[in-house]
Amino acid sequence: MSSNFSRSNSYLKPIFLFISVLFVSGLYAQGQRNFHFEGPAILIHGGAGTIKREYLSEEKAAEYHEALNAVLTLGYDGLAKGSNGMDVVVACLTALENDPHFNAGKGAVFNDQGIVELDASVMNGKSLQAGAVAGLQHIKNPAQLARRVMDSTAHVLLMSDGAEEFAKTQKVEFVDNEYFLTPRRKEQYERWEANKKNGTVGVVVLDAEGNVYAGTSTGGMMGKKYGRVGDVPIIGAGTYADNEGAAVSCTGHGEYYIRNNVAFQINARMKWGGKLLDEAAYITIFDVLNAQEGNGGMIGISPDGSATWTFNSAGMYRGAKGVESHTGKLMSTTAIFEE
Repeated sequence: MSSNFSRSNSYLKPIFLFISVLFVSGLYAQGQRNFHFEGPAILIHGGAGTIKREYLSEEKAAEYHEALNAVLTLGYDGLAKGSNGMDVVVACLTALENDPHFNAGKGAVFNDQGIVELDASVMNGKSLQAGAVAGLQHIKNPAQLARRVMDSTAHVLLMSDGAEEFAKTQKVEFVDNEYFLTPRRKEQYERWEANKKNGTVGVVVLDAEGNVYAGTSTGGMMGKKYGRVGDVPIIGAGTYADNEGAAVSCTGHGEYYIRNNVAFQINARMKWGGKLLDEAAYITIFDVLNAQEGNGGMIGISPDGSATWTFNSAGMYRGAKGVESHTGKLMSTTAIFEE
């Protein structure tokens, strides 16, 4: 009896060890899911925060899934056809900015003066070139202007009136600030003291040439101070891409992401600390940010096909699409609430 139990137990030990390794690696951690893709792939997010089931009806949740799936399809189809990764990032960010479900572009939140101010950034993991804009009030698609800053100036970040003066020399669309306002956001503004929200949209891709790219766009925090700039246009805080690390786009309480240089920190843990992407993300989000009560999450993908979404909040609008390495099958998934 004892001998049989010992033999059975010896068979179970490797299984227990395997499960333990998976848990430590974050595969089963709350707020983290890891992937490994073969070939081009895309991850997107639409903001993180107090996103709970009781706050969304089934119909509204279905709308978010549909919106996320539409962007995943747009991005992956472009990658599958061999499109440049930066072109895909900007196209997907533009689609998210045009969708009033999200806090970027149309449907963005108000500052404390009832005005919408928008930020965005993009980064190329191969060249480390980057472009960013902050405090925009009249540019329909900030991600497109961030791309122009990267491609057509010697700078990385342009802000406010200066950014919009530059925009006049570029083929980008101007709109009145009222364009961004929606009835839902007006209602939120009227009660923002009790309903402070964060929100950002982001895209990371691995293209057919094995390069990674990242981009992020946001309206910032509801009721933020006029002129406040969050993490999104700060390269290394909310956005970073490096072929020797990963492409990362963040969402959450931006001040914590700036103080901790979150997007770059994840890369640094990989590049110089020898961590895998999922490990670096887990440590940064669950250890570093949790210790400071910093709320939010990130998406990331590395040139070897490793990818993750990781968040410490109640939910994050998110999705991923690509061919899974272990099955060879095309996988597409979206999610909202904590898993």
